Amino acid sequence: MRGSDDTPGPPRRDRAPAVPLIMGLAALAAVLAWLTWGYPHNVLLGNAGGTVIAACGTIACYRVSRLAVDRPVAAFWRLWAGSAAALLVSTLGAAVAAIRGDADMPPYEAASNVVSLVLAMIAFRHVPITSRTRLDWARLLLDGAAVIVAGTVFFGYVVLRAVSGSTPIATRAAAGVVGICCLLGLVIFSRAAMSPAGRVDPFALGILAFEPVVGLATVLAFLVGNDLSVVVASYLGYPLVGLGMTLAAFRQSRVVNVPPRHLRWSFADPLQFLSVAVTAVLVIIVSARDLDLRGRAVIVGAVLIAAIIVVRQLLSLRENNRALRGIRRQQHELERLALTDNLTGLANRTGFLVELTERLEAGQPSTAIFIDIDDFKMVNDTLGPAAADQLLRQVAERLHDSAGADECLARLGGDEFAVLLPTGRPAVAEAAATRLQGTIGRPVHAGEQQFLLHASVGIAVAETGETADEVLRNADIALYAAKESGKASWVRFEPRMRHDMTAHARLAGELHDAILGGQLRLLYQPVYDLVTGRMHGCEALVRWQHPDRGFVSPADFIPVAERSGLIVPLGAWVLREACGQLAEWRATLGADAVEAVNVNVAVRQLREIGFVDEVAAVLSDTGLQPRNLIIEVTESSVADGPQVTEALEALHEMGVRLALDDFGTGQSSLSLLRAFPVDVLKLDKSFVDGIADGADRGRLAVAAAVAQLVEYLQLKAVAEGIESEAQLSRLRDMGYRYGQGYFMAKPLPPAECGARMAQPMGYAQPNAPVSAGVSSPHPTPPLPS
Repeated sequence: MRGSDDTPGPPRRDRAPAVPLIMGLAALAAVLAWLTWGYPHNVLLGNAGGTVIAACGTIACYRVSRLAVDRPVAAFWRLWAGSAAALLVSTLGAAVAAIRGDADMPPYEAASNVVSLVLAMIAFRHVPITSRTRLDWARLLLDGAAVIVAGTVFFGYVVLRAVSGSTPIATRAAAGVVGICCLLGLVIFSRAAMSPAGRVDPFALGILAFEPVVGLATVLAFLVGNDLSVVVASYLGYPLVGLGMTLAAFRQSRVVNVPPRHLRWSFADPLQFLSVAVTAVLVIIVSARDLDLRGRAVIVGAVLIAAIIVVRQLLSLRENNRALRGIRRQQHELERLALTDNLTGLANRTGFLVELTERLEAGQPSTAIFIDIDDFKMVNDTLGPAAADQLLRQVAERLHDSAGADECLARLGGDEFAVLLPTGRPAVAEAAATRLQGTIGRPVHAGEQQFLLHASVGIAVAETGETADEVLRNADIALYAAKESGKASWVRFEPRMRHDMTAHARLAGELHDAILGGQLRLLYQPVYDLVTGRMHGCEALVRWQHPDRGFVSPADFIPVAERSGLIVPLGAWVLREACGQLAEWRATLGADAVEAVNVNVAVRQLREIGFVDEVAAVLSDTGLQPRNLIIEVTESSVADGPQVTEALEALHEMGVRLALDDFGTGQSSLSLLRAFPVDVLKLDKSFVDGIADGADRGRLAVAAAVAQLVEYLQLKAVAEGIESEAQLSRLRDMGYRYGQGYFMAKPLPPAECGARMAQPMGYAQPNAPVSAGVSSPHPTPPLPS
């Protein structure tokens, strides 16, 4: 798969929430003009401004709820749209009362006001207003209770006593309930604005926190004000509250999907102390009216003692807050260290998982991109850990500089990085993968050396209902597929890949049992002397006869063995079995037996610390000499790193001969031949195909060059995949002394291979019978390294 070069532009802002704000400001200006020049005529026109602004607030809040991607934020603004709609009903009730000439607040108007406040407070169930500990919730409940008690005392004793006796008791009670709800709303709104767990924009919450203040002022003006203040409050209260909702919704629409910045100050704490102060003053006032001088002295003394204790508690609370802030700073630092990679300063795997989990729980579209720098182990082995870390820091800085503001970067460990994209569109994710590969592909420097890195990338677009662990696993599967496809490429996860991984895991478990349960066997493909026609050697090839699956191709189980690490015990079994078989041949056939057996060795085996000792032990146990073993490795294995090189050199010094398999298809170079203690070059089958007809001059040139190269270097050359007498003749004319292929012999069971050794012209019988179930009509690949 290939990515698109089309990169998405920055998201366009929705201008729809600005329209209600403009209309609301225009309506407020009309109300102010009416109060200035139209009072007291046309009261219906004066109430119309509040109705229009309340309708604007309803539309604005609902529009923001549609824009929000975070589900709790969307639910919050939907409830505020309902609160604005209830306010709209209140304005209609006020208009009806004005038309009827009723100066009092009717119960239906007060009821809709209470509904509006209740809906607004319920909205905060979707947005955390405090931590989730019981102590935090108890504090919030006590704050609210203190404000409710103080508000009840204040409205019941002071405000309602100051109201004219002609005001109906129902109107006074309704206004008092609205006032107390305003006080309670002020506590909740301000707590939410400073909550560190809040998701709604705190500045929008700060605007909403002034709504109860306006409502409280309106209630007080209505209850105890003069005629002018009643008129102004009646015609400006609703417009100001509705305009505040509209303005808060507009503010939220500007930062609807941006992480909020939290406030540090709340109305809640001052309200608690104000509640205590108001209650104390009321106690003194009541005592002054109803008690004698001694009783007043006792009450005043008690209030003073309570005030002194409160002040002392405030001083202790201040010290506790300082200590708490220090603890919280330490906690934040510990959390930062736990979620941050020390080397690069990026998020680590845990931090990446936390961020992805939060986005998925909020219902936000997300895509995880895994990046692995190809062949970085070679750089690490060449330069050393310090220089390799310097390169990783440069890569991290480049990724950080090229990332968008809404992209989360992480270093998962080693040379693996990850990027979290806020998108669910595959085309956008693929374009980002191409961009990231280009970023890493620019030359980097470590000291005076310059390196050109390339990376494999796995993409996983989060689907509905998937967990963060599932998304990470999908990205890891896609990354592995990218490496399998040839590195320096990207692959997007598809569900079939998970099925393939499950099948591979199941096959790995069965292969483990096969190694221990005797289901494996070796076949031997002869290597012939193309001049004399006699068998010169043989290559051991592993086969698996599954009790249920039947014959399992090496092309299926060898990659599974390499991926799962089973290649190490599998290779050990092949080595011991092949050496034991050669020892048996030499014991029974004597001089007719081949001198050496070829065994393929994987790079994973060469990395094992005790591999050289294992080879020595096998040779000793089977009674063979080191010259009786030829170990075949691929060119990529040789270039794997110094640890592999040291193992190969130790084997060569021991006397074991080394063959470079599939020569010409990997990282072939003269410097490799000079550095690698090679004894045999095996020309890959791709250069033998078509060599007889001479149509491909490139193949002829490579084959001829390899023949001359081994002559100059005094090496042995073996041509692989010979399938016709014409190919054999052409190779022999070029100077190739040895070859193997289906023309001479297919892979044979041990007994038949031993019988061929005694034949003077083994490959002169190309149609010799082969045991059923052993051979395949197609060339079977040997055990790769």
